[in-house]
Amino acid sequence: MDKEEKDFILEKLMVEYGDELVRLAFSYVKDAENAKDLVQNTFIKCYKNLDSFRFDAQIKTWLYRITINECKDYLKSWNHRMVQVKSFIHDTAISLLPSTEHAVIDKHHEQYIKNTIYSLPKVYREVVYLYYYESLKTTEISEVLDIPANTVKTRLRRAKQRLEPMIKEAELHER
Repeated sequence: MDKEEKDFILEKLMVEYGDELVRLAFSYVKDAENAKDLVQNTFIKCYKNLDSFRFDAQIKTWLYRITINECKDYLKSWNHRMVQVKSFIHDTAISLLPSTEHAVIDKHHEQYIKNTIYSLPKVYREVVYLYYYESLKTTEISEVLDIPANTVKTRLRRAKQRLEPMIKEAELHER
């Protein structure tokens, strides 16, 4: 494959899947700028390895797998851990200010469902995200995560079982 052909394919993939991959990365790292950086890394790896892609699988699932692996590597990194500590300190200091008390409460209500999903263990969170937010079928999720389709179904069922009481409890508190 020559350079112009690879450039054309990459540009097409970026236009078609860029936003989806950023949302996917955001579901892992919970930071828009880091999500964009990780997706950029995904497309760099895609470009470098485009010659070796055999088209046995869908290119979409291949890009999802690369993105998820980038996110997992980032979350294990020292840089991410330091950012988390700094962010916690900053958020704690801000929340102690009386003028921002209402803003923090409002933000909490708006983000509750998303945060509830994010509070799930990673194995449940990723299948919920891919199934409900990216509309992937269980077989596609199976390919992306490299797990059996029945495992995907089990994780979805268990995630629903965990989410149900959390959402009911939140509804009681809002009344």
